[in-house]
Amino acid sequence: MSRFRKNKVKLQHHLLEGLEDYLEIICKWNCVEGIIPGQITRKNKGKGTKGLFLKYPTNSGYKLLYKCGTSVQEIFIICSDKELFEKEFKESFPKHKEL
Repeated sequence: MSRFRKNKVKLQHHLLEGLEDYLEIICKWNCVEGIIPGQITRKNKGKGTKGLFLKYPTNSGYKLLYKCGTSVQEIFIICSDKELFEKEFKESFPKHKEL
């Protein structure tokens, strides 16, 4: 897949089903400067879970994981204020916990 930008999302890889809805919400936050979805990996064990989860802060923002069944995709958020991003995430997605 070629690289292109859709709003604040830099697409280099396909997106797992359902992830685009989450990214549309996150794109609207003022603290978010960019979103880079990573490669999709598959786990052979278990049924898996579905949802978007906070992983940990990075130098430039935050790392998230999106799980859909046995597939997992990393999402890297570039943001100006990590604390504000974490607060927005927890308010917008209260059912999604940290991993």
